[in-house]
Amino acid sequence: MADGGRTERLLALILLQNLKGSSQQTKVVELSVAGFSNFEIADLLQTSGAVVAQSLYEARKGTKKKTGKKAKKAAKKKR
Repeated sequence: MADGGRTERLLALILLQNLKGSSQQTKVVELSVAGFSNFEIADLLQTSGAVVAQSLYEARKGTKKKTGKKAKKAAKKKR
């Protein structure tokens, strides 16, 4: 089972290399989508679990706002 941990670390390294220069929130979201837990993400980014949770919350909140605005624009166009 040691290979599973190594594979996860390699995946994290590759993701972080590809996200170099991206915001911390983007890194948090991408690592979360890849299946890493909040604790693992916090460890990888050298931050706290609370910061990771807040970043994910804000990302979800921001997505909902954008979706809501797009839906309103589409409804106005139909009128």
